[in-house]
Amino acid sequence: MTNPNLTTGSIWRLLHNDQEMARLTVTGTDMPWIHAEVETVSGFDEFRPLFCEQERALAEEDWERADACYTHIRSALTMRFADGGPVAEFMLHIHDDGTAAWRWHDEPFDVVSP
Repeated sequence: MTNPNLTTGSIWRLLHNDQEMARLTVTGTDMPWIHAEVETVSGFDEFRPLFCEQERALAEEDWERADACYTHIRSALTMRFADGGPVAEFMLHIHDDGTAAWRWHDEPFDVVSP
């Protein structure tokens, strides 16, 4: 059975403090990645530099900086499935070209303390 949240055209939402920041319209999947077109709304510009920094860190293979960006994104933003339910865990990349790619999990990742 096909997951309706992964259907082309389904819309996931990115939020900050329950305020919608962006709509992610699914264009396809390459599991475990989901790809989408991004429509940003008021408030997203506050986070745009963070996504740009994440993209630069990944391109430069600076994994520590990329991890710091991921942590900042996850602490500030939440996602909602197309059906409206909360996404427990996600790794999101929003690109300068107006596209996005992300992975998700239906349960929070366990954090291992040193």
